[in-house]
Amino acid sequence: MTSQLDFSALRIAILGGGPGGYEAAMVAASLGAKVTIVEQNGLGGSAVLTDVVPSKTLIATADTMARVANAHSLGVKFADASSAYADFTQVNQRLLDLAVDQSKDISAALERAGVTIIIGTGKLLDNHRLEVETDAGTSIVEADAILLALGAHPRELPTAVPDGERIFNWKQVYNLTEVPEHLIVIGSGVTGAEFASAYHGLGAEVTLISSRDRVLPGEDADAAEVLEGVFRSSGMTVLSKSRAEGVERVGDGVRVTLSDGRTVDGSHCLVAVGAIPNTAGIGLEEAGVALTESGHIKVDGVSRTTAPNVYASGDCTGVLALASVAAMQGRIAMAHLMGDAVSPLKLKTVASNIFTAPEIASVGVSEADVESGQYQGDIFKLSLSTNARAKMLNVKDGFVKIIARKGSGTVIGGVVVAPRASELIFPLALAVTKKLHVDDVANTFTVYPSLTGSISEAARRLHVH
Repeated sequence: MTSQLDFSALRIAILGGGPGGYEAAMVAASLGAKVTIVEQNGLGGSAVLTDVVPSKTLIATADTMARVANAHSLGVKFADASSAYADFTQVNQRLLDLAVDQSKDISAALERAGVTIIIGTGKLLDNHRLEVETDAGTSIVEADAILLALGAHPRELPTAVPDGERIFNWKQVYNLTEVPEHLIVIGSGVTGAEFASAYHGLGAEVTLISSRDRVLPGEDADAAEVLEGVFRSSGMTVLSKSRAEGVERVGDGVRVTLSDGRTVDGSHCLVAVGAIPNTAGIGLEEAGVALTESGHIKVDGVSRTTAPNVYASGDCTGVLALASVAAMQGRIAMAHLMGDAVSPLKLKTVASNIFTAPEIASVGVSEADVESGQYQGDIFKLSLSTNARAKMLNVKDGFVKIIARKGSGTVIGGVVVAPRASELIFPLALAVTKKLHVDDVANTFTVYPSLTGSISEAARRLHVH
């Protein structure tokens, strides 16, 4: 076995080519390790091929259609009075092409870094060996350390089994060849809300079924209230406190039966009720890798599992189902293994975004954390309704919220609800990560007019004389 002190000669095997895998491979290769990455479907994993990249590409098309539809309010007129529509064949081809192109770019980058790529499936024999199956047969990959970046797959209900034609999970929805006449979305979490928003923007009638009292039950309550208000005012049907018991094909459509006996008829149904980690049947427990009751891999702050020399990253760990978190876990794992400078994963610095219309971005401590007494904080929320740039862009719904530690004035959390909130959250994420004072944010120049002006204005409101 290679000496653990000879870091440059380490052999590292990575099972899974999503963000948690390929980002780790890049770090390990840059530090001189010999890296082999095993991926079944193509580099980028679900995030690139069937989840983040295609879904956000679809959402970009819906966003463009919404801007065209609202252009008249800005004085834009069209010579042809016919309304815009989505060419779904072109839309789907574009999003699938983008996914493939992104996957190829990742593969090329890994190859340039000297990473060995194997397209196949793998399982652990022990904490130093992977058994890999490819079209060419079975082989053994030996390694000094292993990283598991296994990902997850859609959870399915036994009474709502997807058929890929009328009933879909979030991987199959790209089988649609035209905008559905009436899409029923089961599940009001992030995935359900994003697809409901996208397809409604593309022109479909949408019914969103939520078992909870509001959409996005795990997110900022004010943000969820704004989004649900936008959904309802734009014509979407939102059924709160309604649990779907089953879905069946009825003629040329579908029928969803609710727990109280009510039924909802539509043309198609998307079931978005969570994900299951891809951890079953690949030798994890036999290799000493402990799993939680939900089937996720137990990891510590530097991505170590309970098995020596075995790390894990991404959705299979159940930490936060975000591509950015998976990538950070993978980078931290390799830095720790290779003896590079590293800090444990800090979840309270993670910025996340929900790609609805409007977008919802958040970072750090939440208002719910403050209300529960976990943190002592001062909170200020500023509506975008008075922002000059928002008025120019005809933005009517949204706000900026900043949470500062009580007494010290350090920024510990923030929420932005606005178009492109995913871009606007960065200054607040920087403030949280670097422990900036609200005055640091308030006294930094912003462009006038700009939506970021509301971030500095909200920070000024938290100034303590």
